[in-house]
Amino acid sequence: MQTDIAADIAAIEAISSVPTILEAVAAITGLRLVCIARVAQDSWTTCAVRDELGFGLKVGDGLDVASTLCEQVRDTKRPVIIDNVSEDTRYRHHHTPRMYGFQSYISLPIQRPDGSCFGTLCGLDPLPAQLSNTATVSSMTLFAQLISKHLETELKLSESQSALLGERDTSELREQFIAVLGHDVRTPLSSIMLGTELLRREHLSAQAEGVLERMRRSALRISALVNDVMDFTRGRMGGGIALDLRNESGLRQSLEQVVAELQGAYPEQRIGLEIDLPETVYCDPARIQQLLSNLLKNALVHGARSEPVQVSARARDGQFEISVSNGGPAIAPARIGQLFKPFWRASSQVASEGLGLGLFIASEIARSHGATLDVVSDDGATRFTFGMRAGASVERRLLARA
Repeated sequence: MQTDIAADIAAIEAISSVPTILEAVAAITGLRLVCIARVAQDSWTTCAVRDELGFGLKVGDGLDVASTLCEQVRDTKRPVIIDNVSEDTRYRHHHTPRMYGFQSYISLPIQRPDGSCFGTLCGLDPLPAQLSNTATVSSMTLFAQLISKHLETELKLSESQSALLGERDTSELREQFIAVLGHDVRTPLSSIMLGTELLRREHLSAQAEGVLERMRRSALRISALVNDVMDFTRGRMGGGIALDLRNESGLRQSLEQVVAELQGAYPEQRIGLEIDLPETVYCDPARIQQLLSNLLKNALVHGARSEPVQVSARARDGQFEISVSNGGPAIAPARIGQLFKPFWRASSQVASEGLGLGLFIASEIARSHGATLDVVSDDGATRFTFGMRAGASVERRLLARA
C-alpha cells in the first residue's frame, strides 16, 4: 500500500503544470487551501498542496478518509460544492466542516485512465466563497480533467519505458545465449574436423572419400557460421570486432589464399585477381582475409554466372584498397540501404546461403579498422570497396574520420 501511495505521489509530482494549476484554482475560487489528494478506499493522502492558511498540510500527509467529503466524491464520482456551510441545509450540521473549520469547499473527482477514481482536486477556506457559479465549476472541471489526462500520459510513458527496458533485457539475454551457444558448439565441431582430417589419411574407397569431403566442407561451413555469430554478438554487446593489428608485409599471400579457397568452392565461377601491394599495411590480416571472403562470397552468390567476379587489392601513396565487383542487374537504392544490416537477406535468397551476417561483419571489420566500406551499383555491375590509410594507426584513422 505504501508503495502505491508513493507511486501516485510521484505521478502527480511528475506533472510539471500542477503548481500552475493549483495557483490558478486559488485565483479563480479565492480559496486559500487547494490540493490534489489521492483518495483510496481507506486512506486520504496529499499529493500536491498550495496552503496560504497555515493549515499545515504537506505532501505525503494523510487524513482519516471517513472524516473528509472526498470519500463521497470518490464513491459517487460527482463533485461536492459548498458556497457557505452555515447556509447550506445539507452540510451545516455535517461533522466535516466543524472538524476542519471551513465555510466554503469544493472537490471534484480526478479519474484514472481505467475510469476509476484516483482522487480529488479540492479546496477550502474559513470564509464563504461563490463556487457554484457556472464559470467556476467549468474551470475546476477542466483542471480536474487536465490532471486526469496528464496521469494517462504518464502511465503510457511508463508502460512504454517498461516495454523498452523489457525488450532490451530480452535482446541482451538472446545475444548472451547466442554467444554461449556459439562457444559451446566449437568443442564438438573441433572434434568432427579433427576426425575428418585423421580419416583422410586412411585408405578409403572413392565413395567414402566423397562422403568424407562433404563432411569436411559441412564442418568448415558450420565453423564459419559459428564465427559469424560470435563476431555479431561481440559487436552488438559492445565489444566490437576484435583486432590483432600489426605491420603486415605478407598480405598478398593471405588474399590469394582466400581467392583460391572460394574458387575451389565455386569452380563454375570465374574470379579475376589483381594484387599490387608493394607497401606494408598496418592491419589485422586475418580480419582482412575475412572481409575479402565475405565480400567475394557475396559476389559469387549474387553476381551473374556468365560474368567473372573481379577482385582488386592495392596499396599506393599510403592508401590501401580492396574492391570486389560482379556483373548483374543493379541493386535498387532501397535495398542498398539494407545490405549492411544483420540477418538481412533479399527475398530471393534461400536459407542455405547463410545467416545474412556476411556484409554486416565486413562493415564492422572496416569500422574497427577506421576504414570505409562503400557499395556502388548500376546497370551491369556492383562494386564493394574497402578503403583505408595503409600506414597510419587505427587510432589516428578514427580521429581523422571524427
